[in-house]
Amino acid sequence: MRAAIIKVFLLVLITAGVLPCRAQTCTGSLGDPVINQDFGSGTNPGAPLSQGITNMTYTDSDCPEDGQYTIANTRTGNCHVPTWYQVKADHTGNPNGYMMIINASYQPSVFFVQQAPTLCPNTTYEFSAYILNLMIPSQFTASFIHPNITFSIETTSGRGLVTKTTGDIPPSPYNDGPTWIKYSTFFTTPADVYDIVVKMTNNASGGNGNDFILDDITFRACGPVINLGFGSTGGQATTQLCEGSNIIYTLRAQVVGNGVLSYQWQLNKNNTGWIDVSPTAGQIPDSLRVGFLNATIGTYQYRLGVSNGSAITNAACRVYSPPLTINVTALPIVPPIAPQTVCEGSTLKLSASGGASYIWTGPNIAAFSGNPLVVNNVTTANSGVYTVSVVSASGCAAPPVNAMVTVTPKVTSVISGDIAICAGESTQLNASGGLYYRWSPSSGLDNDTIPNPIASPLQTTTYTVRVSNGGCSDSSRSVTVKVNQNPVANGGGNITLFEGQSVKLNGSAAGDNITSYSWTPATFLDNPASLTPVCTPTNDITYTLTVASSTCGTSTSNIFVKVYKKVIVPNAFSPNNDGINDLWDIRALETYPQSTLFVYDRYGQQVFQSTGYSKPWNGTYNGSALPPGTYYYIIDLKNKTPKISGWVVIVR
Repeated sequence: MRAAIIKVFLLVLITAGVLPCRAQTCTGSLGDPVINQDFGSGTNPGAPLSQGITNMTYTDSDCPEDGQYTIANTRTGNCHVPTWYQVKADHTGNPNGYMMIINASYQPSVFFVQQAPTLCPNTTYEFSAYILNLMIPSQFTASFIHPNITFSIETTSGRGLVTKTTGDIPPSPYNDGPTWIKYSTFFTTPADVYDIVVKMTNNASGGNGNDFILDDITFRACGPVINLGFGSTGGQATTQLCEGSNIIYTLRAQVVGNGVLSYQWQLNKNNTGWIDVSPTAGQIPDSLRVGFLNATIGTYQYRLGVSNGSAITNAACRVYSPPLTINVTALPIVPPIAPQTVCEGSTLKLSASGGASYIWTGPNIAAFSGNPLVVNNVTTANSGVYTVSVVSASGCAAPPVNAMVTVTPKVTSVISGDIAICAGESTQLNASGGLYYRWSPSSGLDNDTIPNPIASPLQTTTYTVRVSNGGCSDSSRSVTVKVNQNPVANGGGNITLFEGQSVKLNGSAAGDNITSYSWTPATFLDNPASLTPVCTPTNDITYTLTVASSTCGTSTSNIFVKVYKKVIVPNAFSPNNDGINDLWDIRALETYPQSTLFVYDRYGQQVFQSTGYSKPWNGTYNGSALPPGTYYYIIDLKNKTPKISGWVVIVR
């Protein structure tokens, strides 16, 4: 709201004549600047101005005090807060572009002087400059002095040609931020004037405001309106041309002005600067024939310079039309497209690059505009040469590019069904429908790249085969080879027992599809069809366990049962040669051929010893009969059973 009020207030002042109009601009064409003071560019701070341009004191701070100035590309210091704007760039926004930051002197004075050399007489010139009031509008700055500058243009002898006063330069509305204002005036040089001096006078005093920035001071010729066009005046000012083209343009000019005028056409190629060009013989001065033969890439700008009379040779006397631009752009560079082989039923995708638009044609498809080209569910009818036409953003077309596409017929594979085998057996797998085969896993196969490998897996395995014809393959197909484990009988190991004892056989079985178990012979077994029957043998015997599978045959395992006879030791005998009970007849001891027997008298003296007891003891020691009495024995059967001990009485 405050900004709007200030704008309305300023408009009322201008309308009432209290403030002068900010800019008297040239309504015709302008020439190149004779003076173009933009203060250059670089890092802060910039160098001071040359001697004689200003009478102010230079400082390298971007916060000059009264009577000082600086050259800088920003005004961001924390000084003069809160009265000065932060200004982050010069008027044109050039990268690191400099501007002149001024804190006015206490007394009004001329603060800027610059000479314009070698002008043309009887020529109108425009002088302009951009000024920014640094004061931030607020209650605090309401009473501050605003810049008020007079532009004076004089001859070098001091004769005044024109004077222009800006009046008070208002601050920028607060909500808009710092705003540059263009101030300008124009005048016509007398017939005897070739050089002028531009002066800027600060009419207001400093010390309480009057702080501003100056930039882009220009002084250039002002002349008639010049209209240009291709073929006729009017229309677009830029045209596009493709590299390698052959064409002739006729540039037409219309000059709206009076007096005797001279013309000069100029060319600026690739922004290297304007140079004079001459029309071909026979052409009228306000037209130019421009021919391109096998046009090369670049930017070609043409403009018409106009001046009064013969002064056309002096660039300071000319004004120029807006340029006509011919942009010669490169043809699109389209990389080659590699040949593609795709499978029938799959998706074909062709991509090109280098342009802005693409048109594809190919076998059995409609012309397609776009990129990439995608053809779903291709058939063999889509095999052949595809062509893409590529056009750049400027409308230049590259030579068509071809791509070869081969559509390979699809593969329909067949594979044998699941198979069951016994461990250690082999079986043959079978697949068909292609030229190439790949089985996985390869373990257990004699060859994983043929259609009918021999499989000898150790355990149940699912084999997958990929069938192809060299370019296309069918989806993977599988066959499972179930490996039934062979029956394995285990009788549980040999057994030892004494006559009259019973024992449970410890049989076990492994394998798939077991149907029965049986022990042979069935002698002394309580249940020969059980894995763990109870056995009560009277003599040594060998048993066989047979395990039967419904798929993989039978397996047997033998165990030996050792039956030790029961040893019976008499506790008395009468070795008196009466033929009755003359020997110590220990029953069954002879069946233990490794056994040992030791007999001791009551004093611990050994009186008899034998191994195996093949000959019973007759009660003698060293061939002499032992006296009647009690004797003690120890029997070791040598079969890891406890020793047998006791006493025996010899009766005479």
